[in-house]
Amino acid sequence: MKKTLALATCLTLAATAAQAQSTVQLMGLADMYVGSMRMAGDAKSTSKVGNSGMTTSWWGMKGTEDLGGGLKANVALTGFLRMDSGSTGRFGTDTMFSRDANVSLSGSFGTVMAGRGMAPNFLPTILFNPLGDSFTFSPLVIHANVTQGATWPARTTPADTGWSSQIVYSTPKIAGFNANIHYQLAGVSGKKDVGLNAFYSIGPVSLTAFWEQAQLSNPVVAAFTDGSTKTDWMLGGTYDAGVAKGFLTYGQAKSDKSTGNAKTTQLGVSVPMGAGKVLASYATTKNTTIGKTRDTFTVGYDHFLSKRTDVYTMLMNDQVTGATSGTSLGFGVRHRF
Repeated sequence: MKKTLALATCLTLAATAAQAQSTVQLMGLADMYVGSMRMAGDAKSTSKVGNSGMTTSWWGMKGTEDLGGGLKANVALTGFLRMDSGSTGRFGTDTMFSRDANVSLSGSFGTVMAGRGMAPNFLPTILFNPLGDSFTFSPLVIHANVTQGATWPARTTPADTGWSSQIVYSTPKIAGFNANIHYQLAGVSGKKDVGLNAFYSIGPVSLTAFWEQAQLSNPVVAAFTDGSTKTDWMLGGTYDAGVAKGFLTYGQAKSDKSTGNAKTTQLGVSVPMGAGKVLASYATTKNTTIGKTRDTFTVGYDHFLSKRTDVYTMLMNDQVTGATSGTSLGFGVRHRF
């Protein structure tokens, strides 16, 4: 009896130790909104039940194994969702795990990752504007990543917010500073994407910068159809005064096939109010290649019902040179799991 009890105890302890050394998590985010949407150049407003108002809906798995000595192995498989239709991906041709599909090793040296993951432009863009990663309402994100037909055909980060087949080295955070170096090896002869970003935070001040040079599109990897090399960069900063947090960014984008460029400035503020925040952001992009300027302004309120669930309302105005202006209003709910 004592031997049986001892064996059972040993097996339980071994199982507990193994579980502590390796974890796998199912996680995600669901975001839906109802709104009347009209962007610059649209003939009329469209009433819709929309997906991903404040954050692009996603789901997936992340795992970590403790290898000992401070070394860890990590895996991430996450993909985007269109909650309004139940479809996977951000759009019809998007890949299943276009958010993350990578493995990495991390330790005191930092992290080395291989696979699909964030592009250099992504974190600086979403962390240094008050509306975060909203592809629906954030002026900075819209100017960087969303085209508007013939009205506004030139987004400033054409290589996507995520890169496939890349190697990324992330430094450890030292004295408030950390950085990421990206190199995309996608097997397209003579073509590559390279870039880096950096972050520094001390007290109420945070600073960022990114630079990237792209010859390949993503997530389906191919050389740009015009054979161009596109370069874009951005500088950003925030200051948190407690009663309000201010945001400022400035960036430029250029193609070697054009004599023009695009210059984007963004100003924003986040003001705590009750269990939420008042959010406001304005972005202006002057694109000399197409001879147009785009101005977008959004103001709204994001209210947290819990740590994982919030509701929001956003009002946005969008204007482009030579086009009718558009005003959008949306109400939504976002839940993290």
